[in-house]
Amino acid sequence: MPSSQNFYIFILFLSNTLKPMMMQIFFCEWLEAADSRAELLRYLKEQVPQIFCLKTEPSPQEEEELMQSRLFYHLECFLFGEDPQEGLEKLKQGCTSSQLCGRVFKEGETVYSCRDCAIDPTCVLCMDCFQDSVHKSHRYKMHASSGGGFCDCGDVEAWKIGPCCSKHDPGAATAMVTVSYIIEQKEGRGRGVLLYERAEKLFRVLLHYVTEFLVWEENLELSAELQPRTKDNAYYCVLYNDEHHSYDHVIYTLQRSVNCNEAEAQTHTGRRAVKRGTLRTCQQAKDLIRVNTSLDPLRVEILHAAVMAHQTFALRLGPWFQKIISYSVGFRQAFCQVALETSTDRDRPCLISRLMLHDARMFKGARKIVHELIFCSMLMETEFKRLFAIEFTKHFKQLQKDFINDDHERSISITALSVQIFTVPTLARQLIEEANVIKVIVDTIMDLLREHLDVNNRFFFLGYNSDKFTRIQIIFHDLRYILISKPSIWTEELRTQFIEGFKDFLGLLKCMQGMEEVKRQFGQHIAVEPEWEAGFSLQIQLRHILAMFQDWCSSDDEILLLAFKECHKVLMQCNNQPFHKESTDYYMCKHILHVPPYKVSQQPVSIHLPISRLLAGLYVLIIKVYFFLLQESYDYTQLAEHPLRCVVLAAQVSAEMWRRNGLSLVSQVYYYQDVKCRDEMYDKDILMLQIAASKMDPNHFLMLILLRFELFDYFNGSCSSKDQRCSTSLSSSLVQSTNQTLLFGWIGIMLWCLTSVMFPGERYVPGISQVTKEDVTMREVIHLLCIEPMAHSSLVKGLSENESHEIGLESVITKVATFKKPGVSGHGLYEVKKERLVEFNPFFYHYSRSQHSKAEESQKKRRTQESNDKALRPPVPPAFCPAFSSIVRLLCCDIIIHILRRVLQRAAEDRATHWTEAMIQRALHLIGQALLEEKTQLEDSTVEEVSFDFKIGSEHGKSVFLLLSKIKAVPSLEAQKDMIKWVLQMFEIVKCLREKSSPTASMSMETTNAQDKEKAERKRKAEAAKLHRQKIMAQMSAMQKNFIESNKMLYDNMPESGTQGEPVTTTEREVLTCILCQEEQEVAAQAQAMVLTACVQRSTVLTQCRGKIPTNRADGTPYPLFMPPELAVGTHTGSCGHVMHATCWQKYFEAVQNTTRNRLHAELIIDLENGEYLCPLCKSLCNTVVPLIPLEPLVFNYENAEIIGQHLTLPRWIQIISVRIKGLKSVTQDNGKKTTYNNCTSLYERKFSDSIVEMLVVCATTVHRVGLQTAPNELCPRVPLMAWNTCAFTIQAIENILKEEDKPLFGSLQNRQVGFHSIDEQTNFLLSSCCSRVFCQVGLVLSIPSLYQEEAVDLQPSAVSSAYNDLHILHLVTMAHMLQILLTSTGTNTGGEETEEARAAVELCATVSQHTGRYKCSSSSYYLSVKRGLEPFLRCAALFFNCLTGVHPPEELFSTSGQMEALCSYLSLPSNVFQLFQEHRDPITPLWCGSPAVTKALKGNIQTVRYPRKRNRLIDLPEDYSALLNQASHFQCPKSTDDERKHPTLCLFCGAMLCSQSSCCLSQLDGEDVGACTAHAATCGAGVGMFLRIRECEIVLMASRTRGSTYPAPYLDDYGETDPHLGRGNPLHLCPERYRKLNQLWQQHCILEEIARSLEVVNVMFAFEWQML
Repeated sequence: MPSSQNFYIFILFLSNTLKPMMMQIFFCEWLEAADSRAELLRYLKEQVPQIFCLKTEPSPQEEEELMQSRLFYHLECFLFGEDPQEGLEKLKQGCTSSQLCGRVFKEGETVYSCRDCAIDPTCVLCMDCFQDSVHKSHRYKMHASSGGGFCDCGDVEAWKIGPCCSKHDPGAATAMVTVSYIIEQKEGRGRGVLLYERAEKLFRVLLHYVTEFLVWEENLELSAELQPRTKDNAYYCVLYNDEHHSYDHVIYTLQRSVNCNEAEAQTHTGRRAVKRGTLRTCQQAKDLIRVNTSLDPLRVEILHAAVMAHQTFALRLGPWFQKIISYSVGFRQAFCQVALETSTDRDRPCLISRLMLHDARMFKGARKIVHELIFCSMLMETEFKRLFAIEFTKHFKQLQKDFINDDHERSISITALSVQIFTVPTLARQLIEEANVIKVIVDTIMDLLREHLDVNNRFFFLGYNSDKFTRIQIIFHDLRYILISKPSIWTEELRTQFIEGFKDFLGLLKCMQGMEEVKRQFGQHIAVEPEWEAGFSLQIQLRHILAMFQDWCSSDDEILLLAFKECHKVLMQCNNQPFHKESTDYYMCKHILHVPPYKVSQQPVSIHLPISRLLAGLYVLIIKVYFFLLQESYDYTQLAEHPLRCVVLAAQVSAEMWRRNGLSLVSQVYYYQDVKCRDEMYDKDILMLQIAASKMDPNHFLMLILLRFELFDYFNGSCSSKDQRCSTSLSSSLVQSTNQTLLFGWIGIMLWCLTSVMFPGERYVPGISQVTKEDVTMREVIHLLCIEPMAHSSLVKGLSENESHEIGLESVITKVATFKKPGVSGHGLYEVKKERLVEFNPFFYHYSRSQHSKAEESQKKRRTQESNDKALRPPVPPAFCPAFSSIVRLLCCDIIIHILRRVLQRAAEDRATHWTEAMIQRALHLIGQALLEEKTQLEDSTVEEVSFDFKIGSEHGKSVFLLLSKIKAVPSLEAQKDMIKWVLQMFEIVKCLREKSSPTASMSMETTNAQDKEKAERKRKAEAAKLHRQKIMAQMSAMQKNFIESNKMLYDNMPESGTQGEPVTTTEREVLTCILCQEEQEVAAQAQAMVLTACVQRSTVLTQCRGKIPTNRADGTPYPLFMPPELAVGTHTGSCGHVMHATCWQKYFEAVQNTTRNRLHAELIIDLENGEYLCPLCKSLCNTVVPLIPLEPLVFNYENAEIIGQHLTLPRWIQIISVRIKGLKSVTQDNGKKTTYNNCTSLYERKFSDSIVEMLVVCATTVHRVGLQTAPNELCPRVPLMAWNTCAFTIQAIENILKEEDKPLFGSLQNRQVGFHSIDEQTNFLLSSCCSRVFCQVGLVLSIPSLYQEEAVDLQPSAVSSAYNDLHILHLVTMAHMLQILLTSTGTNTGGEETEEARAAVELCATVSQHTGRYKCSSSSYYLSVKRGLEPFLRCAALFFNCLTGVHPPEELFSTSGQMEALCSYLSLPSNVFQLFQEHRDPITPLWCGSPAVTKALKGNIQTVRYPRKRNRLIDLPEDYSALLNQASHFQCPKSTDDERKHPTLCLFCGAMLCSQSSCCLSQLDGEDVGACTAHAATCGAGVGMFLRIRECEIVLMASRTRGSTYPAPYLDDYGETDPHLGRGNPLHLCPERYRKLNQLWQQHCILEEIARSLEVVNVMFAFEWQML
């Protein structure tokens, strides 16, 4: 025995036997010492180096045991003052369980958030707490954690109700304190130092120890207390992995630097010592590593062995601390007190701050230990959590700067703890008051972005570092966390600090206001696309923050006023930049506008205006409270200037005027109006324009609009300004760059802006009009559904979410839409309710151009189908709030009337070059809005009270009416005829209301009558057209019948039905069409071959011993070809049923091989080396072809057949066959060789053409190669046997599917099954048996002809002899199978009806019992078991003989009930099958029962299969998906020791849980590394697999090591949609129909085909390594 092992055993002996004595010694020494700290450190100095890093190859188990016995045990003795076990028992008696869960989440772990009860989306529960909480029955979401958070169960500030699960519910005990035994300091002084003080003293020493070594630098020296007595020349070269270098790069570097092999290099992950030796050798290794990674060197340090040992122990102390403080709240408080106590050196922070500040320098493992220690200590105590938060905020800026330069992800950075601190409402407000955390965060952002400021103090992100910028954006999350919960009570300190932080935030926005200006490119296209993503990334990050600031301001009137004034002041500072030109006077319709000239198309413009938009949001809030703002003088023209420029810019980009500026500007405008940004960009710009419209003179406002759209000259007609410069066209810049079509399109866009944006059509904003947020959401949903019916997820994507990631859809969707459930595929759809269509606005301002076209087309189509007119009327808008009621004046001012007259006048002239239909459509919509507004006011008030007047009675109003009447007759406006008609009717209605002639009812009656007449006329025309079509169809049908009668002879031989490529059996001749050349050919024995596409694959669908696939034996002999009854693995052949000439197929296959080799990743779809190809017609995966052979007509002489049957009894037949077999054996032995495959096929060479024989060989060789997984060898004698086996297995699979789906045996086969059925129907070369005994039956049937095979003489039996051969074989094998069922049946003593069949069964049982001694009872119930077990065999036999003989089955077999008698009749079996034994009992039963194999089976030496066999299905899945997630959360990889993220994957064939995509579970398969799923599929599914990746919620289909695809999981949410990767997080429930479809996909052997189709559709650039799954 080695000396080291002896020493180790001796040490353990001493530790166990002398432990009490040693405990007493050390305890007394440490307590009595004047400086217990020095004594503890002295002990660690002696013991730690002896345990760690002492050996060249340390044993982890040995180190662990020594550490527990020699270190931790003594430390715990000092802590408790007695034996740790006894002290712990006393401690538990006085402790209450903690109310807080505090479970730290690992990456990928599933967490839950209650949408009804959570204070904010960051409040989550772990799986166990969620299952035991009230939130399980609420609306919840689930998602995968990114790691670093912890469970909020027990935190009363995180939940509205139900803060605790049943496990953490404190019940009556509300105070979580420890008994006086722990922290009572008033009593028990005589017992020595109290436990609390000992804990505090011990924690102080050890925490200092841990901190010193976790923040250790390479050049530091050990303290005097830890310096070894003799310093050995033993050093370690320590490598620290990072995220910059790839795994392969590190492995390669280590192999070159320290001369290790790949396996050794792979163990060096994280922080590892890669070399142990002298200082010189370690330095050499360090230099080599740095040289081999010279561009970006790896971090390498050289540590002395003693330092390495102490550092290793310091890491082990982290989990020990967690264990100790989990014992007691007092321990936790003592630890927190020590960690947060201030240092005697004022320049040195507390211990926990030192660890935080050094976080970025630590390696990954050390970080996790520190973070988990903080989670289980500081964050579990309210007061210490506050103190820790203050420390965290104090160092926030430095921590963020370190994180920016760090290479690790945020989930393992100390900065990730901000979500645990800033989201606590009370703590967030305390941090604002005490540490001004808002100012700290904003200042941090500004410091990090300061390098991107230009000379104008605005951001300009040219050449920015995307990785660094991404990390900076994460800091915005912290600002959002602070603002999640607005305060209900404001203090003066809170107001002061919030305003200070708000001012700093405005400083950040000021740097964004007007940043990254763009200028229209003339002449040449822009050379380099400018970088725009950074600016919009900031906008996206600020989106919710801006809304939160506004929400906070709205909660306090004083804060709201201060914030508004401060925001306005900062905006004025931004807008004080001088204009290029001084203000100019502009004249139109006797109105004068004095503004500076500016053209968006010629001068710089910026899309970033956060301060203007924030001011607009604050204005809507403050106007409700401070009405005096209505009287204050603000320059609203200046406030509206920049938002108007953005709207004009978006319109010009939409008109393609900025095409030369490239895609960057197009992308910016897209996001400007997209749902991700529009809340705080586009919508706020519109809001600011509406604010200006409510305060400015309406004519001046519209003149400003025309000026900025550069259409002032066009509508003015003569003069543009005071200097009388005349122009009748668009501005010169537009004329130079556009043609007339673009000009009028631009005018249409401007009118659309007036229609849907700036005018009262879009007033669905709370504060602007009298609507709620729910009304706004309903309107959004209605307009989305007016485009097309949508799934819930599509609606969610089209709606804006708030800061809590809620969109309010559930509360309104049932009011506006109906839900249609999904089918087996697809998803559920919502359709808008008919009564809600009146709210549809064709110019809805959130529509994109394509959405507008789709919605308009959809609604017009719907109205046409309902026989209504096509007029898309503007909806009746809600009433404005008082502060904005003046906006409606825009619809009746002089300028708008002037604009409408000019547009209509152009159309009335009917000159196509002067107008477009879009212009007229928008003008009509504007007029309709104005008339609706006036009509609404007239109906709600008296004429004298109505301030709105569209001036119908004036000259201008009459001219508009006359122009409308005139353009009604314009032919090119036929599409707008209904809308014009409606507008004219509205004129009449409003006129009557004005004149108080009260003809409104009569007018509406006339309108209704006109509409009814028009509708009736349309209905009459539709019915006339329908009758006309019916008449034509009747005439065509009569002509067809007459033609058939006249040419009756042509149709006598035609089949009743058939489709292209599908064979149709006829009684005389069969003619098929090739799907490639489209030529017809008769299927004949001596004709050229016609072939079916087919796919051969190994299968375990019918297996009775899953996971036990046989392999080749050690002696080289393969698995027996005749399958045993457990059907471990079979060979299935299927076909899509499409037919080709053999020559056409050969040419097609060669072409596929030539073209596919040049395609990218084509080898993923088809394997050319294995002869795979896709069917030319349906693209099914195939790997062989099956030749079609005609059915030979059988002519019987029934008189001779009866005579032969009387003499050829079963015993006589057995005797004849036995003699023939003996004769053939003797001939074979005399020749000294075995019969070859060529001799076996000579029979077919004489019967069929060479082409058919060649295709037979191709098919059989493929079956042999695939089934046995061997090289192709057409001379192998097993080739025909494998062909028979695949046919037999396929018949069983077909029977299994039909029974599983409760379909008739005949008449309900699918196309793929019919295709194979047609193979069987036309060839006896491929047919074989149906089960273990039926294998014998059909094998005998098909091998009988070979008994008559002679080289010189044709001894083939006659048709009658062949029929009797088949009959006797069937009887013989049926009897054998019945006996097999009886011997394997358990039987029951329930009794049964005494029938002749039952009596025969009892007699058979008695006979079997006599020969085997197995059955002693004579129960008649056994016959029921035998019949149930025999039925699948008879069904397979019926399919077999139907294919073999072509005899039509009885009608009973085309139904699903009462099949037994019909099967017996069809197969010429007695209805009482037990009669077979009564006729042939004596010679057969004793022989079979006495067989050695039967004896072994009865003794249990051979595994038996009971009949009927168990029908395999996919495993049962739970109805609720959270049950699967719960199962996955408790999954522990048996081969892994780390806590890295795993991918639990469930095999749907057998239910095994596997660890996929993990290096820990790699295994060797045929000399290649494969993942757990691939290895499992090889044994469970013969290479085919169907797995459910639980955390990703998706199915993975596998067909081989290199091919696979994903498939939707059978779990749907309440909206009928799947949720891959739990992206939406809605509760999921099992859909039985979809799971049934998956089961069919497997049982019908369509997995390979599904994978091929998926890969063909989704062609990837980089192939996924399926073998590593």
